[in-house]
Amino acid sequence: MFDQPAYKTLVLGVGNTLMSDEGVGVHVIERLLAGYVIPKEVHVLDGGVLGMDLLYYLEGIENLLLIDAVETHKEPGTIIRLENDEVPAFLSMKISPHQVGVPDMLAASKLMDLYPKRIVLWGIQPEWLDMGLEMSPLIKSKIGFLVINVVEQLKAWGHAITP
Repeated sequence: MFDQPAYKTLVLGVGNTLMSDEGVGVHVIERLLAGYVIPKEVHVLDGGVLGMDLLYYLEGIENLLLIDAVETHKEPGTIIRLENDEVPAFLSMKISPHQVGVPDMLAASKLMDLYPKRIVLWGIQPEWLDMGLEMSPLIKSKIGFLVINVVEQLKAWGHAITP
């Protein structure tokens, strides 16, 4: 299908940084890359709003760690963790503002036999979804917490992550 990547874990931050808090996944990725040494078997990717174009990166991976703004109908700043079958893989399970991109990409990965063995989603309920580059102070204050949880998940999967 695609060329086999050299990594077995993909850390994928998604979101639109032009829509305030909706870009939180991308901001977490930026902070992770700036603050930690990432081993070669882990690929950290700013997925932006690529959606289906991200299928290429799923070839041969075992672990997928997603970071995204999610619609939980809870208080802004609420952080959730979903794992494996809890992570929405079909468009009918719309919990993210990326309603077309990530769910469709995951559904297509199942059809193409690219679905990772393990998937974890770290998500946060956004406060602002207005056009603008600035995130709300509340969501901005949670980025460090999300990064720590991403690092801990990578360690749980056996990766040596160091500051």
